[in-house]
Amino acid sequence: MTEITIFLEDIDPLVLFGANNTLLDKIRSYFPKIKIVARGNEIKCMGEEAEITAFAERFNDIVEYYKKYQRLDERDIEKYLFDDNHMKSASNGDFEEVIVFGTSGRPIRARTVNQLLLVREYRNNDLIIAEGPAGTGKTYTSIALAVRALKEREVKKIILTRPAVEAGERLGFLPGDVKEKLDPYLQPLYDALHDMLPYKRLETWLEDGTIQIAPLAFMRGRTLENAFVILDEAQNATVSQLKMFLTRMGISSKFIMTGDTTQIDLPRKNESGLLQAIRILGGIEGISIIKFDERDIVRHKLVKSIVRAYEKDENVKSSGTNPIRNMSEE
Repeated sequence: MTEITIFLEDIDPLVLFGANNTLLDKIRSYFPKIKIVARGNEIKCMGEEAEITAFAERFNDIVEYYKKYQRLDERDIEKYLFDDNHMKSASNGDFEEVIVFGTSGRPIRARTVNQLLLVREYRNNDLIIAEGPAGTGKTYTSIALAVRALKEREVKKIILTRPAVEAGERLGFLPGDVKEKLDPYLQPLYDALHDMLPYKRLETWLEDGTIQIAPLAFMRGRTLENAFVILDEAQNATVSQLKMFLTRMGISSKFIMTGDTTQIDLPRKNESGLLQAIRILGGIEGISIIKFDERDIVRHKLVKSIVRAYEKDENVKSSGTNPIRNMSEE
């Protein structure tokens, strides 16, 4: 059994521990084999030497992070403590890199390790597949990269597209012309662009075709050259649609596909093209597949719990167990 005492210097213990020790409890949850006692500006830790050493190293990273950025919340702690993959880039300054400055000069950066990985992989690959749950910033980060590429004249246009899948509503019964019917499907893409471009510039680029937003079916027959193309909600593209989309790639183009394979709205008879693409395209040079997960969720903290609950339920269903039946049998 090893015991060490860590003295906090130049940092308010309340900031590090959180109100009612909420952040300290979060830290404790990642080191269940260690007894952690905090008093004033001291932290005493008791446990096996290897566990104590790992804790001390990671705890020091957290303190240094706060000193550097003057902020600390549950997401920051998760970034450092969840596992090695989500720690490997935490202290080398990569999260400071600005992808693009948004409206009012607001800097837009990668906020999680997989968002950062997406930024890095973009440099070396022409096709990126980003798959993972809602709220992980897959599409938002991709659009930020596209806006940067356009501003820096790496490409001549941005094309954003989605499959127009009817999820609960029949498209034909919606009011308006084709554009008005489809705009609700494409609204999240407009929202992201409004965060990154002044209103007048965005309207100009939409009018002259520099930025194009259209349903996936409108891609048929085109060759997309000198373009940054993003296919959002790719899990709702059929195999034939996705093959059609991928074969639109022209010279000097970048393609990113984003999707969540747990939210497929296609009829059961149709296989998701995204599932097939992930299965058959891995290992091809120039193609990168990035798996986002619940640790990348940057929406309300409840979203992470919701995702976990649904994953747990799906795992129960796939295993063929029935927890209600099992409890009644005990």
